[in-house]
Amino acid sequence: MDQQDPNVLEQEPHFVEIGQGSIEDGTRRRIAYRFDEGASDTSPAIVWLSGFLSDMSSTKVGFLSNWAAGEGYAMLRFDYSGHGRSGGNIQKASVGDWLEEAGAMLNFIGQRPFVLVGSSLGGWIALLLARALARTGGAQLKGLVLIAPAWDMTEKLMWEKMSEKTRAIVETEGVYLAPSNYDDPYPITKILIEEGRNHLVAEGDIPGAAPVRILQGMRDKDVPWEHARALVDLLATDDVELTLTKTGDHRLSSPEDLARLARTIDALIA
Repeated sequence: MDQQDPNVLEQEPHFVEIGQGSIEDGTRRRIAYRFDEGASDTSPAIVWLSGFLSDMSSTKVGFLSNWAAGEGYAMLRFDYSGHGRSGGNIQKASVGDWLEEAGAMLNFIGQRPFVLVGSSLGGWIALLLARALARTGGAQLKGLVLIAPAWDMTEKLMWEKMSEKTRAIVETEGVYLAPSNYDDPYPITKILIEEGRNHLVAEGDIPGAAPVRILQGMRDKDVPWEHARALVDLLATDDVELTLTKTGDHRLSSPEDLARLARTIDALIA
């Protein structure tokens, strides 16, 4: 979860409805987003993908928004359903919903070249998007920047780390309220776990020719640095760089971390 920056959302976001069903049953969701077009309608774009229970008001988003504006880059960010300003119930949401929303949001950038920047859960969503884009060409995608990527989060970082007692609560009650290092307990639902198994990447050979840059703190208590290291071997492309920060935590939001993030994106998108 990223720390919120109260100065990020100075203007009201726009909203778009995504999904084929109805708002009432959750198959259609009202999604909050912001899209800054940059210096021109052909400016390269940064597409931000937030972490689980985070939104587009985080410290990293605020920094990137200001930096992108200064560089003339476009920037697209949004809140997943059940998060931030978007509609939907977090206890009914799933990885498949968030992936569908992320894919639909790419329509806003048109034919611009872009970089996917994913934090934690957003790193997993970025990988899934890149895999889908590789099947259809994906020439616009110039690279992925993954910050503490929580790939296969629902299985590797949640289910496999649960005790039998906790698993039983998820199975029988449908939700377990897990203690958080940052705020109130957060829900891990049966829907989240079971639907997440449709999107696992642990089998490896994640396709895509776009370069991948991974930024990982070695003091991350949520996504161990070994998890990021294991991802390197799952990627089909050889153009992969893993940067480990010895004192870095999960948020990687220090001034030095943010400067490194900007340099990493700039090298891919310029």
